[in-house]
Amino acid sequence: MDTKHKDILKTKLDNASMANLERLANDKLDAFVADAVTLCQPDAVKVLSDDPADMEWVRRQALDQREETLLKTPGHSVHFDGFRTAMVNDQGRDTEVTKYLVPKGMTLGKRLNSIDRDEGLAEIRGYFKGAMKGRTMIVRFYSLGPLNSAFSIQCAQITDSAYVVHSEDLLYRPGYEQLKKLAGSGDFFRFLHATGAVDDRRTSSDIEHKRIYIDHTQDMVLSVNTQYAGNTVGLKKLALRLAIQKADREGWLAEHMFIMGVHGPGGRVTYFTGAFPSACGKTSTAMLGGETILGDDLAYLRIIDGQARCVNTEAGIFGIIRDVNPKDDPAIYDLLTKPGEVIFSNVLVNDSNPYWLGMGRELPTSGENFAGKWTKGMKDAGGAEIPAAHPNARYTVRLTDLGNLDPKWNDPQGVAIGGIMYGGRDSDTSVPVQESFNWTHGIVTMGASLESETTAATVGKTGVRTFDLMSILQFVAIPIGRYIANNLNFGTKLAAKAPRIFGTNYYLKNAAGEYLNTRLDKMVWVKWMELRSHNEVQAVEAPTGRLPLYQDLAPLFKKLLNKDFTRQEYVEQFTIRIPENLAKLDRIEAIYKNEPEIPPAVLHELAAQRKRLEALKAAKGDYVSPLDLK
Repeated sequence: MDTKHKDILKTKLDNASMANLERLANDKLDAFVADAVTLCQPDAVKVLSDDPADMEWVRRQALDQREETLLKTPGHSVHFDGFRTAMVNDQGRDTEVTKYLVPKGMTLGKRLNSIDRDEGLAEIRGYFKGAMKGRTMIVRFYSLGPLNSAFSIQCAQITDSAYVVHSEDLLYRPGYEQLKKLAGSGDFFRFLHATGAVDDRRTSSDIEHKRIYIDHTQDMVLSVNTQYAGNTVGLKKLALRLAIQKADREGWLAEHMFIMGVHGPGGRVTYFTGAFPSACGKTSTAMLGGETILGDDLAYLRIIDGQARCVNTEAGIFGIIRDVNPKDDPAIYDLLTKPGEVIFSNVLVNDSNPYWLGMGRELPTSGENFAGKWTKGMKDAGGAEIPAAHPNARYTVRLTDLGNLDPKWNDPQGVAIGGIMYGGRDSDTSVPVQESFNWTHGIVTMGASLESETTAATVGKTGVRTFDLMSILQFVAIPIGRYIANNLNFGTKLAAKAPRIFGTNYYLKNAAGEYLNTRLDKMVWVKWMELRSHNEVQAVEAPTGRLPLYQDLAPLFKKLLNKDFTRQEYVEQFTIRIPENLAKLDRIEAIYKNEPEIPPAVLHELAAQRKRLEALKAAKGDYVSPLDLK
């Protein structure tokens, strides 16, 4: 270890922690830790290994520091994040203060929230200065992706929050031993987090000075004055931003996607990935009954031996708990209601039991929640009524505690991808499921044209239709034109072996504003996609893609849901709504016509789709039944 670093560290590290750091023999890591110690001024530093005793120490610290509180069910605990009003809180990812640090002379495009690197570093380091006085700094190591794999990326997390590390211990593979294999290389992601000032409940209280900055030139994320896991668990969406840049440099894809095994005829398993914005059915799709899950949120995709293969970067789930109930999400509900290690966040607690919105039972009228002591009808300082639990309340669990975990979830080679889904909240335009004509058509019109209504997973107004390129727009760390080009090129390299691409929409409504599908209907759409990926059912061509045939869907509804799917329902759900589709094209084309470096294929595919829609409109009117398509 460099003498300069050792002189700084030996005053804060005990013998075991110093030995753990020295065994890694990595000067780049030593410099990172020493700088954090000098800046944040903790009372002590604990460097952890992969030893299970270290993980237990973290869990005890989270409880002792009152960042978590034990619940009645053994292994369960609850954590609360900072709250002042419905509009001023720490209950979700905060896009306004999440910024890229960009050196002078470099640009990431106008859509990416950025700040001059020197200015941003000076600001956030000012907030870090002395931020850990009176606290213990924790240094922990993880691997994104399976160990000993071409997919894996090593990570070092520094924080003063035991809750953050406890969450990461559930969500990620331990990486201390793996980091040794870097042999001194600086090729690892770095995360520095400080909770900042806290209130009586030990939640971050300096919300006005919350900052989450991404220094992509150093593969580093800096966050301060926040505890919400989406802002502080660095290996999640924050690491995704770094991984996107790494993938861009190295020729693979880092995506905001679940991975699931769909079980077809004869015991066949076909692996699908899917990109859905938060609270749009992503986890519930990955957790469908009868199927197997590999991951619910993040995926790395590589071409290996001419195949598209992928891995889950995570080993757990940080999921939205709203509407998890025994009818719609039996596997998750079972896990959340039996003994085992679970961290609940921002739910209602009454008599040491957790309650959440949409759990399928009546909620208590009082208790403790994200706002503090709560009774039904309470309002915040801004006059908004406070719900029993936050709409973005969460649960954190290990994948290995799930009964429906796919046996290949941790395979270092990943799994071969048979299909890709793109879907969001769309009340009036897209059909429930359709297949693209080819890879380019799917990437452009289903992925790069994705729109969705906002939800409580992001701070701000809900219910607003927003453009969300491949459900990854707020995480893209390169110009979006280059990101789209990378996806198009990925498929070009695969040629005929490229996975099928499908568009889904679970939220289509009729003229009266009523949903046309139930939450479980997605079981049918997923089975249809699996059959299509093997050419075992036919489809009818519409201007926007290939649609299911009624004679294929009706038996699936009966078999899977014991439900009679009528021809009238089929027509209502799969009618092509031409005015709405044309309006969507107007919005998407306006976006891409004003973006630099957009691949020509984007505007070409959008124009071709417009031409098909206008031709059908001229022939058959504004709303065309799937039965009238040839």
